Amino acid sequence: MRVLVVDDQAMVREGIVLLLGLLPGIEVVGSAGDGEEAVALVAEHGPDVVLMDLRMPRCDGVEATRRIRDRHPSTQVVVLTTYADDEWLFPALRAGARGYLTKDADGSEIARAVRDVVSGQAGLSPGVQRRLLEQVTAPEPAAPGPEELPDGLTPREAEVLVLIAEGKPNAEIARELRIGPATVKTHINNLFAKTGVRDRAQAVRYAYREGLARPPAAGGRGGRSTL
Repeated sequence: MRVLVVDDQAMVREGIVLLLGLLPGIEVVGSAGDGEEAVALVAEHGPDVVLMDLRMPRCDGVEATRRIRDRHPSTQVVVLTTYADDEWLFPALRAGARGYLTKDADGSEIARAVRDVVSGQAGLSPGVQRRLLEQVTAPEPAAPGPEELPDGLTPREAEVLVLIAEGKPNAEIARELRIGPATVKTHINNLFAKTGVRDRAQAVRYAYREGLARPPAAGGRGGRSTL
């Protein structure tokens, strides 16, 4: 099994490469320090599996996973990260990762995850499996009714407004809501018309004022100015 290692910390990356070199049946074909380099090396070497870190400069692991799975569907991705919280777990899995391990995994766990994803199974740590089960079995929160939203906003328009307030561009909103970019623009135009705001900055202030979103902590990034 041909494996590419991706981690922005050189010592961690080299340690993983050394560990994998001791495991039978695994050949390390390269290593990368960020997502951009990872995508390029996958195109060059065509590995069976990428061991992917998440928080990296230039291109993080979620976006790199999405690009790799889109362009090279035969290459599987196993996330190997310090972070096991929902903020990273679910976006990584939605991007196409078939495995998810934390960095306290030992060599046998990593080897097992690599074998599992190559054979078409999921390579998930027990903790991640429990979290997914909790998510699946949790009761669905009730969607807010139209009467609960200001100015006649629909639930979908309110979702788009919240994501605007989080500073997300249209392309990311489209991916998160699984809708097309043109549909995102339609929702934005509709909510602008209903609320009387003229740009994204005013939309963000409106979302805060109506309690649809919370202002970021000091130093947070605001929304963008274009549709």
